[in-house]
Amino acid sequence: MNFWIIQGLNGLAFGSLLFILAAGFSLIFGLMRVANLAHGAYFMLGAYVGLAALDAGLNFWLAVLAGAAVVGVLGGIVERLVLRRLSGKPLAQVLVTLGIAFIIADGCLWLWSGDPRPVPMPPGFEGVYRFGSVAFPKYRLFVVAVAVALAVALWLLLERSRLGAMIRAGVDDMDMARAMGIRTSLLFTTVFCLGSVLAGAGGVLAGPILSVYPGLDSDMLPLALVVVILGGAGSLTGAFIGSLIIGFIYSYGQALLPDLAYVILFLPMVLVLTLRPSGLLGRRLA
Repeated sequence: MNFWIIQGLNGLAFGSLLFILAAGFSLIFGLMRVANLAHGAYFMLGAYVGLAALDAGLNFWLAVLAGAAVVGVLGGIVERLVLRRLSGKPLAQVLVTLGIAFIIADGCLWLWSGDPRPVPMPPGFEGVYRFGSVAFPKYRLFVVAVAVALAVALWLLLERSRLGAMIRAGVDDMDMARAMGIRTSLLFTTVFCLGSVLAGAGGVLAGPILSVYPGLDSDMLPLALVVVILGGAGSLTGAFIGSLIIGFIYSYGQALLPDLAYVILFLPMVLVLTLRPSGLLGRRLA
């Protein structure tokens, strides 16, 4: 019985990490129709920047801010100087973001070498909580709490703020949003920076669980893609539900059927795309 409970908690923690990563990806894809294949690289770059901040003597929370800030600025620059020029050319945007992902990966390898680097737990989150005979790391439960808080914060931003109303208008009908006087260019940059910030912060928060290593980007990006496709592009609720589903499938699949883990993971995505191309809670994009 303990096995099922612990794997369930592991799935919940991993799904929470996926939500922090995929929420930004979903917003960017839903609003800008850009399948940003550099999003996984942003996640890895944030982790490396956070690690560098820790090596420089900053505490864990400042390291999270440093990773989020650096990646957020990079995302804004990429959107302004590169993707803006490729508006309406989805294939070119995909190829460019893929190229940026390779550049970031090689840059990280050059700067931080190819050795996996552990990230220490923040003070106060070492050790485990005990629930009867079950022990579970404190930090993983903290990550779950962060994901829930982030989901609430993003929901309030999208549903209860003027910026959120503009983002929803852009997701629903971009041409109508422009006609209503919404400055879509500024909106694009804001959303792209927000998505990048989430990826950078998520990379640092994931460090104590996953460590930091070359290839972290290529490990996480396919999972984020599955989450967005499963939940529906542009849907925050869909990203949250999709993250938890994939987190549980990944956790139990790796433990019970490791040889078929990817079949179990990607088969739901194939079925959803076949039966409901817009995802569980997504809308058909204009």
